[in-house]
Amino acid sequence: MTNHIYIDQEEILKRYKQPDKQTHKGIQGHALIIGGSYGKIGAVSLSSKACLKTGCGLVTVFIPKCGYDILQISIPEVMVLTDIQEEMISNITFDFTPQAIGIGPGLGQAVETQNALHQFLKTNRTPLVIDADGLNIISKNKKLLALVQPKTVITPHPKELERLIGKWDSEEEQISKAISFSKQHQVIIVMKGAPTRIIDGETVYENSTGNAALATAGTGDVLTGMITSLLAQSYEPINSAILGVYLHGLTADIALSETGYQSFIASDVIANIGKAFLSLKKME
Repeated sequence: MTNHIYIDQEEILKRYKQPDKQTHKGIQGHALIIGGSYGKIGAVSLSSKACLKTGCGLVTVFIPKCGYDILQISIPEVMVLTDIQEEMISNITFDFTPQAIGIGPGLGQAVETQNALHQFLKTNRTPLVIDADGLNIISKNKKLLALVQPKTVITPHPKELERLIGKWDSEEEQISKAISFSKQHQVIIVMKGAPTRIIDGETVYENSTGNAALATAGTGDVLTGMITSLLAQSYEPINSAILGVYLHGLTADIALSETGYQSFIASDVIANIGKAFLSLKKME
């Protein structure tokens, strides 16, 4: 029996935790964002900046060498680890224990990168968000699904979802196939769209925020960073997804009167995360 829950202000306030006034960066979570390839370092820049702006205490990125200067200059607050390869990720190694990991933005699908993702999934036990090319690699190698830990959050747009669950002829069939996939593989699916739905087994959460302004390059990378940030701050995976999607949509609602639909870009989501959080305070 499918359970439908509409995500509005009331539902969000049940899940949202006010930050402790005594907190410090060491207890606000350390997130790792893994991604990037030659020409797609911007995706990791957006994702990691959104991760910080959503309240994570520390953010490290793991990227190919070609992105080192870009990240250090564009986001000085983020720490940078690099692969041995110049233009792609070939071997994911890091010497700390993050509270959450986001993987996929700008990753590319080189054979070396596919192997690196395989090796990473074999050993990873950290709460995880998989997006973009991370999902596309899994679609090409369905056996990798067996390595994905329960309650991992995946964030496909419609085409990425279709590659995972197969084609559908109606919205009902899409939701039904997504529920089956979520149950079979024990993953939480953020089905990006209008509206965005979050599927956790038999429960379907429908988000109430957002508008057509979000239909622009990079907003998905930003969402990955936001959800990873909340996971690192020890929200449950389902609440990280629900709260991340709600705040992400809310930024577009807040900014619309200033930007209009056409000139809103992914960086505007990041610029308005603070206002989205402040609006939660007003609602209490």
